[in-house]
Amino acid sequence: MGAIAPSSPGLARAMAAQLDPASSGDVVELGPGTGIVTEAILARGIAPERLTAIEFDADFARELRARFPLIRVVQGDAFDLAASLGREPTAPLAAIVSSLPLLNQPVERRDTLLQEMFARLTPGAPFVQFSYGAGAPVPAPQGTRVARAAFILANLPPASVWVYRRV
Repeated sequence: MGAIAPSSPGLARAMAAQLDPASSGDVVELGPGTGIVTEAILARGIAPERLTAIEFDADFARELRARFPLIRVVQGDAFDLAASLGREPTAPLAAIVSSLPLLNQPVERRDTLLQEMFARLTPGAPFVQFSYGAGAPVPAPQGTRVARAAFILANLPPASVWVYRRV
């Protein structure tokens, strides 16, 4: 966990609101932790068989499998999507939702992750990330744009939801 407190239900709902349940393709959640965002993604209408959660911590991964038996839980490193999801994407992803503490990582590692994510996303599909700062947690890579989708004052600390899309 990269925060002083778990994400609030309001933040989880704001992140999940960026997803289109009618879109085709799977959804990947990076760093689901305790599953608060996972729960909101499912409540948004994403079918459990479309959701893959990549969790680094073995205990959290075990708890997620018990709590959400119909989703695919991968205990792995979200910063190594090739190892966690397979080298070649089977189909473009409908969305990626991240609760990773991106700013705790070196710039090169963040940039590599973003490149790998956008290579797997359907053009125009959202990469959803939250942050506690006033600006986007990482600059939009070339060929993408980023916009703030929500500001959640009732989160500890207050958080913004950012949506990146390939243009």
